[in-house]
Amino acid sequence: MTVVLGGGISGLSAAYYALNNPKINPITLLEASNRLGGWIRSHESSNGIIFEKGPRTIRCLGSAGKNTLNLLEDLKLADKLIPIKSDHPSAKNRMIYSRNKLHLLPNSLLNTIKTNSLFNRPLISFLAKDLRAPMIRKDDESIYSFVERRFGKDMADYLVSPMICGICAGDAQKISVKFLMKSLFEAEQKHGSIIKGLYKQFLKKKDDNKTEYISDLAKMADMQKWVVWGLKGGLEELPRSLGNNLMTRGVDIQLNSYCEKILFQSDHVELTINGKVRKCSQIISSLPAKTLAKLLEEQHPDLAKELKAIPMVTVAVVNLQFADNVLPMNAFGFLVPPGENLPILGVIFDSCIFPKDSSTVLTVMMGGAWFEKYFGRNPTDENLLNIAIKQVKEILNIKEDPITFNVAILKDCIPQHVVGHSQRLNHIRDYISSRRIPLALCGSSYQGVGINDVILSAKEAVSDIMQHLNEH
Repeated sequence: MTVVLGGGISGLSAAYYALNNPKINPITLLEASNRLGGWIRSHESSNGIIFEKGPRTIRCLGSAGKNTLNLLEDLKLADKLIPIKSDHPSAKNRMIYSRNKLHLLPNSLLNTIKTNSLFNRPLISFLAKDLRAPMIRKDDESIYSFVERRFGKDMADYLVSPMICGICAGDAQKISVKFLMKSLFEAEQKHGSIIKGLYKQFLKKKDDNKTEYISDLAKMADMQKWVVWGLKGGLEELPRSLGNNLMTRGVDIQLNSYCEKILFQSDHVELTINGKVRKCSQIISSLPAKTLAKLLEEQHPDLAKELKAIPMVTVAVVNLQFADNVLPMNAFGFLVPPGENLPILGVIFDSCIFPKDSSTVLTVMMGGAWFEKYFGRNPTDENLLNIAIKQVKEILNIKEDPITFNVAILKDCIPQHVVGHSQRLNHIRDYISSRRIPLALCGSSYQGVGINDVILSAKEAVSDIMQHLNEH
């Protein structure tokens, strides 16, 4: 029997992919809380508006994006899909708030040669700087340091730092470029320049005809130039459908099942669940690294130490609905550079992405790497709500008060892949494989924090378990 720990999107995906391998069936999925879905949570307000407490859209980019669309087609969710194409205002218009002003980022080739208000120089000038900048051999460095070297401090401060706030609520001066922007880092390290390297990678990709399976849905996304997509009824439809699919196919899903300890014996694994010991053959863990560390530290303290070293940040999410259209323009929203010293990371214009009526729905993201700096350890919902409303009103020049709202504090919700993360992952993998521990890892702590990343990591975790079994 295989036990999957965690009923978020990665745990559910791991159970889904595991079902295709009879060798590792039957499957039991254990979730400590009373619901499935993890950080994906769609909350319907009293007047029928969907507030997303977590992610609301999923990108189509790359093989990981195609893999998720393949899964969506398998789950028969295509009729609930809401595609956002490249010509949609929320795909074209993204803003940065800096120096008391909203700046629209360049969204066309023509705009790259015009002077941009955010940088006071055209975007194309950054490319010229990259072609002239010397290459420095490095094993890893922060994204901020890398961008500052290649493109300049203004790009690092006003574009990349807020972008990292949007991706992982993190500090660009700590996040690993080797991990989060691997292709850019490798382009410089191999070819001396990002531009030269990306061009050569592009030519190589055209020559590489990969024979990966692509569903009709993924082909349509490519043909129609989808940028992101969402789901009718909210993104929680995805884990909900996955859960239903698993149950109808015989997966034993147990909620309110809290794992307290794991012991690996010579021929089985013992899990202490709600005070009782249960046995299985192998484990796929989608738990956050630091949660898993506590379960392993008695038997494997060195492994637990590496897992604990992956930091997490807390994010507050405040959803607001205003009765009228109060937006200055149709856009995805705006991000705030950390150097502005404002208590918000950014604001998403939900009602522009998914219009429903004449009202405005916004999501304010707060905290992350700066949560305690601005809010202390235990802020009240009321305090966070008041700060969010104040910031939104001032920045967007809104006069009216919101008619509905929702506040959620997502504690330790996003792992931080800091400088040295790739090396740490190698240590963790080497420890598990060298000791032949029947344990595979998936989820946002390891291969990336996006939904596409964690779904793909679940698929790879199942492959790891199969490889372990084949070696024995």
